[in-house]
Amino acid sequence: MVMVSIVDETTAGREPDAWHLEIFEERLPLREVIRRRVFQEVAGHNARRLGEFRGLVQPTETERGFNGTRMDEHRQVDPHRQYGRAVEAFGRNYFIVLVDDRQVEDLDAQVELRTGTEITFLRLVPLVGG
Repeated sequence: MVMVSIVDETTAGREPDAWHLEIFEERLPLREVIRRRVFQEVAGHNARRLGEFRGLVQPTETERGFNGTRMDEHRQVDPHRQYGRAVEAFGRNYFIVLVDDRQVEDLDAQVELRTGTEITFLRLVPLVGG
């Protein structure tokens, strides 16, 4: 088993809360790394059932409550939908993935994992007017 760090960044800088993901394999396709990340963050959010969902991608308008991204306490985020949105967002270059500072551009690329590996999800902000 390896423990990898998950880091979220934007072009403005690193977000303060890195977290860890336990993975039993030493090699996985990038799409599986993304799936595990999304499923873990959704599971954590759904267990709390309150508050703002802060994930790799945001739920659709119908999944959100009337207060932005605050979820109704009886409504849960669907991990399968979130994973589908994450794969689509990756394909549209809404974010890139760096594994130990090396960009992985293909969802089917095998990612080498070891304890201490840092996986950075860099959200790209579209340019205004561009």
